[in-house]
Amino acid sequence: MPSVLIVDDLLSIHEMLEAVIQPTGYSTAFATDGEQALARYKAEKYDLVLADIDMKPMDGITLLRQLKLFDPTAAVIIMTAYASTESAVQALKFGAFDYLQKPFRVDELIATLKRAFEYRTFNATAAALPEGGLATGGGPDIEARLVGVSAPHKKLLAQIKKLAAVRTPVLLQGEPGIGKTAIAEILHTSASGGDLPLVRVDCSRSAEPAFRTNLFGENDEGGACVMQARGGTLLLQNLEKLDTGMQHDLVTILRSHIHSLRLICTSAADLERLTEEGHFNDELFYRVASLPLQIPPLRERPEDVPYLVQFFAAQAANPGFDAKLIEFSPEALAMLKAYSWPGNITDLGQVILKLTGASEVPLIGVDQLPMRLRDLGGWPTLSQFLSLQEKHYVEQVLHACRGDREQAARVLGVELSRLV
Repeated sequence: MPSVLIVDDLLSIHEMLEAVIQPTGYSTAFATDGEQALARYKAEKYDLVLADIDMKPMDGITLLRQLKLFDPTAAVIIMTAYASTESAVQALKFGAFDYLQKPFRVDELIATLKRAFEYRTFNATAAALPEGGLATGGGPDIEARLVGVSAPHKKLLAQIKKLAAVRTPVLLQGEPGIGKTAIAEILHTSASGGDLPLVRVDCSRSAEPAFRTNLFGENDEGGACVMQARGGTLLLQNLEKLDTGMQHDLVTILRSHIHSLRLICTSAADLERLTEEGHFNDELFYRVASLPLQIPPLRERPEDVPYLVQFFAAQAANPGFDAKLIEFSPEALAMLKAYSWPGNITDLGQVILKLTGASEVPLIGVDQLPMRLRDLGGWPTLSQFLSLQEKHYVEQVLHACRGDREQAARVLGVELSRLV
């Protein structure tokens, strides 16, 4: 039975919350201030903490920060009055799972506890696994759709498998063409089996007249896109391009509907940096970035290129003969690996599909590659290439050392400062 530590200086709140929480399958314990709660958590380590923000001598924000120092996987939900909503948003920044604004509905409370327990379980499981180790979701289908052998690819694959089984919001970040939408579709299919709805909303179109109505509805209570995604997944693409005036409204929609759908967002920009610079709504960022996943560009994993070439070539249609029989010469593969691929996997896929579909011979050589690939001016310098290889090797050593930077520095024979 999941355990909840309720922290509030009003005993009446303890009694009310116990009455509504226990019948839904949670055990409850109580503390009347932050100091008492911290001591109880250290002694007994509860699954969830539900804490009021306004307490003395230790308030809810201080308690949150102390809990996170003691246990980074702690799942803390902050209760706040309307006047302290700004402080509650700060709580999200410091690692709170969510906040509930008083007076809150019982169904909202129970749904939030359920999501928080799932998040807590995911974090605790992931923390206990070696990087790239046992995965909790997905399966062979994920590996069939995401091909590669490089260390960054294996790390990405392990992270995707872990994310596949949870409904906590996921933020996929990476350059255009890197496959964010494909990964979002994989996460959705792995969790739902493909039987539940996947609704895509492209935020780069937020200036269009129908966009607001479709997403927010007539009374900002949720439009057709949100309603269609209930039970399934709402995919917000290019979130960094959402109109600034709509970002706050999206927070309201998510607070009302997040318990009824899976939220996946994609962004080609660094949303954390945009938030710190004041160009993106802070509460929206903290809500969508519960589980951020950075997807490495193709130029940082050239070892994957031959496998992607084979994958795309097998999908091509050639009127002359079976495209699956087409091969690339070693020289052509070397040039494909060395190219920087500014459009990433989408760019590579388009080139391979076009080459394979139009080829009149089963072996494609250097002369058949597009001129932009044969222009050696686009190749990296030796120092750039060696720097990239060094980065990959350092990542592999860090992986082998389970993230222990001091041990990795000793293995590499370098100063620890080079790995910070």
